[in-house]
Amino acid sequence: MLTATRTTTMLPVEDPERAGRFYADMLGLKPITTAGDGTRIFALGQGDALGLRPAGKGAQSGHTVLSFEVPDLEGEIAELEGRGVRFEDYDLPDFKTTNHIAVMGTERAAWFHDTEGNVLCLHELSDGET
Repeated sequence: MLTATRTTTMLPVEDPERAGRFYADMLGLKPITTAGDGTRIFALGQGDALGLRPAGKGAQSGHTVLSFEVPDLEGEIAELEGRGVRFEDYDLPDFKTTNHIAVMGTERAAWFHDTEGNVLCLHELSDGET
Protein backbone atom coordinates (compact mmCIF):
# COMPACT_ATOMS: atom_id res chain seq x y z
CA MET A 1 0.00 0.00 0.00
CA LEU A 2 2.33 2.75 1.13
CA THR A 3 5.14 1.34 -0.98
CA ALA A 4 3.23 2.37 -4.11
CA THR A 5 2.63 5.98 -3.06
CA ARG A 6 4.49 9.14 -3.95
CA THR A 7 6.18 10.95 -1.11
CA THR A 8 6.90 14.53 -0.13
CA THR A 9 9.90 15.14 2.10
CA MET A 10 9.32 18.18 4.33
CA LEU A 11 12.35 20.20 5.43
CA PRO A 12 12.20 22.99 8.01
CA VAL A 13 13.51 26.31 6.69
CA GLU A 14 13.82 29.63 8.47
CA ASP A 15 13.59 31.67 5.27
CA PRO A 16 11.51 29.93 2.56
CA GLU A 17 12.42 32.50 -0.11
CA ARG A 18 16.17 32.16 0.49
CA ALA A 19 15.89 28.36 0.69
CA GLY A 20 13.74 28.29 -2.44
CA ARG A 21 16.41 30.14 -4.40
CA PHE A 22 19.05 27.66 -3.19
CA TYR A 23 17.03 24.60 -4.20
CA ALA A 24 16.04 26.09 -7.58
CA ASP A 25 19.23 27.93 -8.57
CA MET A 26 21.97 25.89 -6.90
CA LEU A 27 20.46 22.39 -7.00
CA GLY A 28 18.38 22.84 -10.15
CA LEU A 29 15.09 21.58 -8.69
CA LYS A 30 11.86 22.63 -10.41
CA PRO A 31 9.43 24.67 -8.28
CA ILE A 32 5.86 23.34 -8.42
CA THR A 33 3.85 25.62 -6.12
CA THR A 34 3.77 27.55 -2.88
CA ALA A 35 1.16 26.40 -0.35
CA GLY A 36 -0.97 28.77 1.69
CA ASP A 37 1.28 28.37 4.74
CA GLY A 38 4.34 29.41 2.70
CA THR A 39 5.67 25.89 2.09
CA ARG A 40 7.48 25.83 -1.24
CA ILE A 41 7.09 22.58 -3.15
CA PHE A 42 9.68 21.28 -5.63
CA ALA A 43 9.56 18.29 -7.97
CA LEU A 44 11.88 15.37 -7.31
CA GLY A 45 12.43 12.26 -9.41
CA GLN A 46 9.88 9.45 -9.70
CA GLY A 47 6.98 11.82 -8.97
CA ASP A 48 8.13 12.61 -5.44
CA ALA A 49 8.37 16.14 -4.05
CA LEU A 50 10.28 18.27 -1.58
CA GLY A 51 8.54 20.77 0.66
CA LEU A 52 10.40 23.66 2.28
CA ARG A 53 8.22 24.41 5.29
CA PRO A 54 8.61 27.66 7.26
CA ALA A 55 10.04 26.94 10.72
CA GLY A 56 11.93 28.81 13.40
CA LYS A 57 15.69 28.95 13.66
CA GLY A 58 17.04 25.75 15.18
CA ALA A 59 14.35 23.46 13.74
CA GLN A 60 16.91 21.94 11.39
CA SER A 61 18.50 18.60 12.14
CA GLY A 62 22.19 17.91 12.65
CA HIS A 63 22.01 14.73 10.58
CA THR A 64 21.34 13.99 6.91
CA VAL A 65 17.73 14.81 6.07
CA LEU A 66 17.79 14.14 2.33
CA SER A 67 20.11 12.17 0.07
CA PHE A 68 20.11 12.26 -3.70
CA GLU A 69 21.23 9.06 -5.44
CA VAL A 70 23.39 9.98 -8.43
CA PRO A 71 25.12 7.88 -11.11
CA ASP A 72 28.31 9.99 -11.22
CA LEU A 73 29.26 11.36 -7.81
CA GLU A 74 32.37 13.25 -8.92
CA GLY A 75 30.48 14.81 -11.84
CA GLU A 76 27.61 15.96 -9.61
CA ILE A 77 30.03 17.39 -7.04
CA ALA A 78 31.86 19.34 -9.76
CA GLU A 79 28.61 20.67 -11.21
CA LEU A 80 27.25 21.76 -7.83
CA GLU A 81 30.56 23.31 -6.79
CA GLY A 82 30.43 25.26 -10.04
CA ARG A 83 27.08 26.65 -8.87
CA GLY A 84 28.55 27.61 -5.48
CA VAL A 85 27.64 24.61 -3.29
CA ARG A 86 30.30 23.94 -0.65
CA PHE A 87 30.88 20.31 0.30
CA GLU A 88 32.00 19.18 3.74
CA ASP A 89 35.20 17.30 4.51
CA TYR A 90 35.60 15.03 7.51
CA ASP A 91 38.69 13.58 9.19
CA LEU A 92 37.47 11.55 12.15
CA PRO A 93 38.90 8.32 13.59
CA ASP A 94 36.23 6.14 11.94
CA PHE A 95 35.09 8.43 9.15
CA LYS A 96 37.13 10.30 6.56
CA THR A 97 36.47 11.97 3.23
CA THR A 98 38.90 12.33 0.36
CA ASN A 99 38.00 15.03 -2.17
CA HIS A 100 34.69 15.38 -0.25
CA ILE A 101 33.83 11.68 -0.71
CA ALA A 102 33.48 9.00 1.98
CA VAL A 103 33.56 5.34 0.99
CA MET A 104 31.24 3.13 3.05
CA GLY A 105 31.24 -0.40 1.72
CA THR A 106 29.45 -0.37 -1.65
CA GLU A 107 28.36 3.26 -1.26
CA ARG A 108 30.21 6.53 -1.77
CA ALA A 109 28.77 9.79 -0.45
CA ALA A 110 29.40 13.52 -0.05
CA TRP A 111 27.62 16.03 2.20
CA PHE A 112 26.71 19.71 2.07
CA HIS A 113 24.34 22.12 3.84
CA ASP A 114 21.50 24.15 2.41
CA THR A 115 21.13 27.83 3.29
CA GLU A 116 19.08 26.89 6.35
CA GLY A 117 21.52 24.43 7.92
CA ASN A 118 19.86 21.20 6.74
CA VAL A 119 22.38 18.46 5.94
CA LEU A 120 22.02 17.09 2.41
CA CYS A 121 23.89 14.25 0.74
CA LEU A 122 24.78 12.92 -2.67
CA HIS A 123 25.37 9.20 -2.79
CA GLU A 124 26.39 6.68 -5.42
CA LEU A 125 25.93 2.93 -5.13
CA SER A 126 28.09 0.37 -6.84
CA ASP A 127 26.58 -1.64 -9.71
CA GLY A 128 23.86 -4.02 -8.60
CA GLU A 129 22.92 -2.02 -5.48
CA THR A 130 19.70 -0.06 -5.05
